[in-house]
Amino acid sequence: MLNLAVFGSGSGSNYQAIAEAIAAGRLNARVACVISDVKEAYILERARKFGHPAIYLDCAPFKTKLDGEAEARAIEIIKQHGGDIIALAGFMRIVKSGLLNAFAGRIINIHPSLLPAFPGLEAGRQAIEAGVKETGCTVHFVDGGIDSGPIICQRKVPVLPGDTEETLMNRIHEQEHLAYPEALQKIAEG
Repeated sequence: MLNLAVFGSGSGSNYQAIAEAIAAGRLNARVACVISDVKEAYILERARKFGHPAIYLDCAPFKTKLDGEAEARAIEIIKQHGGDIIALAGFMRIVKSGLLNAFAGRIINIHPSLLPAFPGLEAGRQAIEAGVKETGCTVHFVDGGIDSGPIICQRKVPVLPGDTEETLMNRIHEQEHLAYPEALQKIAEG
């Protein structure tokens, strides 16, 4: 069984998909804790509704990375709650070497493109501007690069004529909610 520490900065829809997959018996895991760098992030409210520890982590003075004292505190929180796998679910900070080393090979991320295409921010916009016929989402292990770790699974989504970034991202998010629990179950099965 996986003991998940879920990190998120926003609404937490991927966390919700993971928690629902656990409740339905499709994912052999438990949520050890949910950590957010945004005090009022809805992911924390979702966690409270599921009865999971919901923890705000102040990452100051850094705006775009998890580093320094905040990184050390994150490691401490995860260990206190018995987490052994970190699931980044819309966590909008770059994780640094301390966390990568403490949980080597045990940090998972989901990205809204078919990696290695369109890493980084605004992947939906990048796909539309590139004129590709399909994109999707990728669940992958996190390494020291940007969206460059080994791929666990991918799901494809067509780019339709007239798509806006919003319409495309809505379809990608639907597939993310299937892909993340599926990828975590693959890890649980070894």
